[in-house]
Amino acid sequence: MTTEKTNTQGTKTENTEPKGTLTFDDKVIQKIVGYAIENVSGLLGVDGGFVANIKNKLVNSDNPTDGIGVEVGKEQVAVDLNIIMAYGHNAHDIYKQLTEVINKQVKETTDLALIELNVEVVDIQTPKEFDDSQTSLQDRVSDAGSVIKEKTTDGVDAVKKTTSQVVNNDDDRVK
Repeated sequence: MTTEKTNTQGTKTENTEPKGTLTFDDKVIQKIVGYAIENVSGLLGVDGGFVANIKNKLVNSDNPTDGIGVEVGKEQVAVDLNIIMAYGHNAHDIYKQLTEVINKQVKETTDLALIELNVEVVDIQTPKEFDDSQTSLQDRVSDAGSVIKEKTTDGVDAVKKTTSQVVNNDDDRVK
């Protein structure tokens, strides 16, 4: 866009704005959505599908983009979510909250308009069931390592105690 301005001497000067575009990678919008939905009441999690779930079971993952699909245009965004909702909550209320927070965050952060939000409820769980399902293999191995360490320490302490009792015993038969 070119605009004309008049300088202090009364002559016209041209002021040109640089040309270019601003675009957003899908991953950026996925992260915005992931962070925006963290506190939605009744939403336990977003399901990343079979492969992502297996990966998360093997190694702890805090990837906020798992289970969030987006299509990003120059002015608009469409979002697809597969969610796990909490038992006892209303799916329509959760959808309404998701729409509000995603629309607000995407607009404030990127100036893009949310034109479509597709949410599929893929599971319903109690908070306890969900927490239990989030334990990864890495967590289990770490827990097993701690138990082994604790048991080994207990065994070493028992051997030390027994050894000190034998050494300090005054009724030794051989002197």
